[in-house]
Amino acid sequence: MLKDTFSRRSFVAGAGSLAVSPYASPLLAAEAKPNIVFILADDLGYADLSVYGRREYETRNIDGLARQGMRFTQAYSNSSVCSPTRFALITGRYQYRLRGGLEEPIRGPSDAVGLPPSHPTLPSLLKRAGYATALFGKWHLGFLPDYSPLKSGYDEFFGNFGGAVDYFSHRSDNAQSGSKDLYEGEVPVEKTGYYTQLLADRAVEYLGRKHQEPFFLSMHFTAPHWPWEGPKDEHASKKVRDIQHPDGGSLATYAEMVLALDAAVGRILAELKARGNDQNTLVILTSDNGGERFSDNWPFSGQKAELLEGGIRVPAIVRWPARVKPRVTDQVAITMDWLPTLLASAGGSVDPNYPSDGDSLLPTLLNQREPYDRTLYWRYKWQSQRAVRSGNFKYLRINSNEFLFDLSNDARERANLAAANPGKVKELGAAWDLWNTQMIPITDDVFSGGPGSSRQADHYFASPPVAPSARPSATTEPSLPK
Repeated sequence: MLKDTFSRRSFVAGAGSLAVSPYASPLLAAEAKPNIVFILADDLGYADLSVYGRREYETRNIDGLARQGMRFTQAYSNSSVCSPTRFALITGRYQYRLRGGLEEPIRGPSDAVGLPPSHPTLPSLLKRAGYATALFGKWHLGFLPDYSPLKSGYDEFFGNFGGAVDYFSHRSDNAQSGSKDLYEGEVPVEKTGYYTQLLADRAVEYLGRKHQEPFFLSMHFTAPHWPWEGPKDEHASKKVRDIQHPDGGSLATYAEMVLALDAAVGRILAELKARGNDQNTLVILTSDNGGERFSDNWPFSGQKAELLEGGIRVPAIVRWPARVKPRVTDQVAITMDWLPTLLASAGGSVDPNYPSDGDSLLPTLLNQREPYDRTLYWRYKWQSQRAVRSGNFKYLRINSNEFLFDLSNDARERANLAAANPGKVKELGAAWDLWNTQMIPITDDVFSGGPGSSRQADHYFASPPVAPSARPSATTEPSLPK
């Protein structure tokens, strides 16, 4: 049974309770506010970490983080691509409430959309609570001159504005002739080095300072997003012609990229310990969406740009030694939960004019609440995808095909229960329709990308199959929807 209702009055009333969270003040009555380090990986698959099941290599630092904290097994991203999820993270709301959040993803400086500087954000709300704020890494929420981290609550920024950069040249298109996308604040800069390591260098420098106030450090790595380049691949990077690198990569290269990320996380954790800040620092590690070409999303099917579990189920780890006891939880969580969770942990509050669509997970972290059911919604323009998870049931529609899965028994989404449960299909489909009326409509000008048949052989239909007499010739392929 659906527990959510959708009247504006009840929604605001429910969200308003987050703004005066009962978990904030009692927690901080006798304790210093925690520092916060939020580590966001890019396109990291659910099982790309050995603690989640990867067998080809061992992510020792992140595994250690998980052993010392809480590991989520049912965490989701708000979207199956990057910039929409980042809208949800920074606003604590469904990304579909903002025009920029409809883009899947924001493509480049020519896109005149982004995060409005007037919108309250996780860093701006933490600043109100007395925090210093910094973002090192990927922004992907709009381009200069209208949008930037410094316009949306961050005191410091070092990183890239767009969706991806070459790990060595730091260019955003062709590795050698494309535009550079590396900034100090809002000023372009030149740096030499492997990007994952440069970001770790900057984090270590930041953590080594004497801070007069608690800090919120966002570490938004581009790893292990394409192009497929490990730390020793500088020479090979000079041959990359397309930033998406469709003719490159391997499992071995991908492993080197993830291990470089793991090493960077290890340096951050070591610096926290060396400065005596590890006990009262809340460290979160998660991904912006499911994995892509070389990822391991087991046991799920699907990948980035798809609303199958492999596209939206992500690793999520929280370590806060002063407060959180090590354990594994099957509590359902989603990206937009982190804003109310971190504000409650820091003694801050949600802006009542922009109520969060997420839940504070602080009671879960403090072992004050048993796992409870959630009802969550997704949509994705490419292939007309929509999804609802309510309790253990998941409704999924791809183009005109409807599916119903019981995730408690079939996490791989192979047994379609729709024909045997038409009432549940109708119920969840109607709930999605009602929820969708509250979101900004998807229009023809909204961009949406997905894996095409020319680049991924396992996605041989870019649109629904057609009758044999109407099929294109072998030299053509169905086009992606605009």
